[in-house]
Amino acid sequence: MARIAKVKELKEEPLEKQLWKAADKLRKNIDAAEYKHVVLGLIFLKYISDSFEELFSKLEAGEGDYAGADSEDKDEYKAENVFFVPSEARWSFLLGKAKLPKIGTFVDGAMDAIEQENPQLLGVLPKVFARQNLDPTSLGELMDLVGNIALGDAKSRSADVLGHVFEYFLGEFALAEGKQGGQFYTPRSIVELLVVMLEPYKGRIFDPCCGSGGMFVQSEKFIAKHQGRLDDISIYGQESNQTTWRLARMNLAIRGVDSSQVKWNSEGSFLNDAHRDLKADFIIANPPFNVSDWSGELLAKDGRWQYGVPPSGNANFAWMQHFLYHLSPQGKAGVVLAKGALTSKTSGEGEIRKRLIAEGNVMDCIVNLPAKLFLNTQIPAALWFMNRGRGEGYPRSGEILFIDARNLGHLINRRSRELSPEDIAQIADTYHAWRSGDEAYMDVKGFCASVPISRVAELDYVLTPGRYVGLPDEEDDFVFAERFASLKAEFEAQLVEEAALNVAIAQNLARVKL
Repeated sequence: MARIAKVKELKEEPLEKQLWKAADKLRKNIDAAEYKHVVLGLIFLKYISDSFEELFSKLEAGEGDYAGADSEDKDEYKAENVFFVPSEARWSFLLGKAKLPKIGTFVDGAMDAIEQENPQLLGVLPKVFARQNLDPTSLGELMDLVGNIALGDAKSRSADVLGHVFEYFLGEFALAEGKQGGQFYTPRSIVELLVVMLEPYKGRIFDPCCGSGGMFVQSEKFIAKHQGRLDDISIYGQESNQTTWRLARMNLAIRGVDSSQVKWNSEGSFLNDAHRDLKADFIIANPPFNVSDWSGELLAKDGRWQYGVPPSGNANFAWMQHFLYHLSPQGKAGVVLAKGALTSKTSGEGEIRKRLIAEGNVMDCIVNLPAKLFLNTQIPAALWFMNRGRGEGYPRSGEILFIDARNLGHLINRRSRELSPEDIAQIADTYHAWRSGDEAYMDVKGFCASVPISRVAELDYVLTPGRYVGLPDEEDDFVFAERFASLKAEFEAQLVEEAALNVAIAQNLARVKL
C-alpha cells in the first residue's frame, strides 16, 4: 500500500516540480550557478520557437488577415511582436539533432542566429551548450524534457506554461545556490507583497537594481489578475551584473513584456544612472543590504542627496534617496532595506531619516518582516513604503502606519521561510484600509498601529514597528511547560537531522578517497 501511495503522490505532484527534479538529476558535475543558464536558456528557446511556429502556421495557411502573407517575411513577425526564428534555430530542427555528440554546438549556433535576427536580444542569450563539462547525452535528455513542457496544451497556452516554469526554475536555482542565488532573485512572497500593496495598475514602473526581473513579472501578473491592460504600464530597470541582466531580459520576454528599457552597465545605478531623467509612478526594489563599496566618496556633492549626504561606508540611505529622486510628484515606492536602517544614527543616517519624515513627509508605512525570508542573508529586513502624494487632502498625511509581521510566514525548509497568500492579504488589506482613511481600519495590539508623526519625533525618529504596536495580548490557553516541551522536541529533531547529514557527507568523502 505504501508503494501505491508513493506513486499516487508523484503523479499528483505539479508539473514544474516534476520537471525540476528531472532536470536536476541531469546536472551531474555542473554547479547550479552555471547549470541555470543551460536550463533557462532551453526554456526560452522553446518559448520563442513555439511563438514563432504558431504564427508561421497561420501565415502558411494564408487565411483571413493572413491571405497572401509570406511565412518567411521577418516583417510579418515584427508586426505581431513575435521573435523571428531562422530554420536552424527552430525547436523541431534542434530536437532532430538532440542525440548527436555535437548537439551543444548546434544549440549555441541557434542562440547566435536568433540574436542576429532580433537585435533586441543581442548579447542576451546564453552560449554555454558546447562546454566540455556539459555531457551531450544529458543535454539531449534535457531537451526532450523541455520539449514536453506544455505538450498537449494549445499553442496559445504554451507561453503561459513556459513562463510559469521559467519563474519556478529561477526560484529553485536561487535556493540551490543559497547565498549567491539571493543576488539575482528576491523570493516570490516578498515581491508579491510589495506589488499587492502598491497596486501598480498604470504608469511607469522602475527598479534600479532589478536582478532577474521578478518585480516586473509580478506587476504584470497583478495587472492581469485585476483585468488591467499590460499596455498601460512601462517598465524601466537597471542591473550592474551582466549575467543577471540577461536572465531579466529573458524572463520578461517570455512573459511578453517589453524589456527594451531594462539597461545594463557595470558601474551601477549610483555611478552611471541609466535613467537619469526618469520620474516613475512606482518604484519596487530590493537593493543589496549595507553595501560599503558603493563609491560614495566620489558622489558627495550629487544632486540626489536632498535629505543629507549618505555615509560612504553604507549605501542604504543612498538607495533611499536615489528612489525618491526618481519618483514622480504623486509617485509611490515599496522597497526592502536592512532593519538596521530603521534605527541607525551613525554617520548622519539618523539625521537623514529625520528629514525624510519631518521635512519630506514621504514615509507612509513600515513593515517589519519575519526572519529567514531571504536566501542570501540572515540580516533582519523591513519594507519601506514611501509616497510623494502625502500632501493636503491625503487622509493620513500626519501619520505613519507600522505593521509588525515578524510572527507571520511558515518554514519551507530548515533555513527558509515564506509568507502565505493569507499573510500577504492580511498585511496588504491593513495598509489599504489605513491608506484610504477607511473607518474600518483599527489598530491591533502587537500587529499594527497608526502613529502621529509627532509621536515618532518624540522617539527620535526611530521607525521600528515594535516600538509602536506594543505586545499582543497573551492567549489564555498558553501553557509554558507545553510550549517549552514543543520547542525542545523541535531542537532535538534538528540535531538528529544535522547528525544524519554529517554522516552522509562523511560516507561520501570516504567513497571519494577510495
